[in-house]
Amino acid sequence: MNIPPATTRLRGIFTPNIVPLTAAGEINEAELRRYTDWLIERGVHGLYPNGSTGEFTRFTPEERRRIVAIMADQAAGRVPILAGAAEANTRETIRACEYYHDLGVRAVAIVSPFYYKLSPDGVYAYFKEIAVNSPIDVTLYNIPMFASPIDVPTVQRLAHECPRVVAIKDSSGDMPHMLRMIQAVRGERPNFSFLTGWDAALVPMLLMGCDGGTNATSGVVPEVTRRLYDLTIAGHLDEARAVQFRLLNLFDAMLYSADFPEGFRAALTLRGFATGAGRQPLSENQQVDISVLSRTLQCLLADEGFVDEPVGGCPAGEATASDVDTTQVRRIVDTVVAELTRRGLV
Repeated sequence: MNIPPATTRLRGIFTPNIVPLTAAGEINEAELRRYTDWLIERGVHGLYPNGSTGEFTRFTPEERRRIVAIMADQAAGRVPILAGAAEANTRETIRACEYYHDLGVRAVAIVSPFYYKLSPDGVYAYFKEIAVNSPIDVTLYNIPMFASPIDVPTVQRLAHECPRVVAIKDSSGDMPHMLRMIQAVRGERPNFSFLTGWDAALVPMLLMGCDGGTNATSGVVPEVTRRLYDLTIAGHLDEARAVQFRLLNLFDAMLYSADFPEGFRAALTLRGFATGAGRQPLSENQQVDISVLSRTLQCLLADEGFVDEPVGGCPAGEATASDVDTTQVRRIVDTVVAELTRRGLV
């Protein structure tokens, strides 16, 4: 493959989207197109179909390609697309890379091998095989809770040997790991991108050198996530910190009150989309939990002015979600800001 990699760095908020489904459990194309427009109109920098939030493992390879094709067609070049391209083996993954390249997708994101836990050498060999055969830029996807971890030496080795590998998306939430990757790679590859997938630490991650995020909350409140990014990049850190804390309430409610990503699906329904039921069957208890979660989410969203006050629910401004301990996040942000100030960077 002689097509050179792009020279511009991936930056901003790339939204990992929920896939709306019909009552029959099929892809709801009309609603997916409307959702794509809605996200772009509300300021996300890019789209990220076939991510974990999009339940990529619950769709067939053909459906995954159709999801990206629909969104690429609807986006029509208005924002770049980072398409999840992970398949069961390198051969099928490379074929997916070729297909998405033909669609005009900006880059692909490929999760580290899952189910079979591999050594760092195995992870390296997997990505090296894909990178040397892909016609499209490759983003490594590190999510160690679900897949073989990508350690710092492996990222550094791939960045050194493979020009086609242009970024890493890290969803570990491990800030020191991200810092070590940035330190190890950026000197040699200044256009290499670092994207965080952990919404609760977006501000400190951006302050320490990340270029953006693939944040699930941006699929529900894209306006808030975009504002948080803009405030942080502009150096308005007091405002950014306040938005980060509010976003943390919503993130925790969606993430921890139901099996992922059902909380995000419930919240998106409250924003006016016919998301349908997910493909993972829910027990009766889970269905009750989702009903309770929906009320909590509606209170949170009403408090932020994104939905009307719920009937019989909490008045706007009195969200009933459990208070979260923001001390740790505040400490992280304050530490980062203090260090950057000491270095004369803010």
